[in-house]
Amino acid sequence: TGGSGGGGSGAGSTAPAGPIMSPSEARSAARGAIGRYGWGDDQFSCLVSLWNRESGWRADAYNAGSGAYGIPQALPGDKMASAGLDWRTNAVTQISWGLSYIGSRYGSPCGAWDHSQRTGWY
Repeated sequence: TGGSGGGGSGAGSTAPAGPIMSPSEARSAARGAIGRYGWGDDQFSCLVSLWNRESGWRADAYNAGSGAYGIPQALPGDKMASAGLDWRTNAVTQISWGLSYIGSRYGSPCGAWDHSQRTGWY
């Protein structure tokens, strides 16, 4: 997205905080969102498996080893700013970015889950 580490943190300090969601609320939000991609329950099952392993569906999940952040474990986390300036705290923003990423890179959540199973990352 072209933002530097300093620019990313500066933008975030002025952005409004999004809704804080529990992991179960985030899963429910994702279930509602996958239909926009034409994905059904089979794909949702793969998404649940993927994001259970990646983040436990926690919007504040941070991997200190890699720097990956959020429900989809974006690396770097600030690339999710393309979906909204509240990417640090808003699970819906993170889910939106993550579903778009999965769709463009793997075609579907099951494609991403398959890749993750084979390589340990997606």
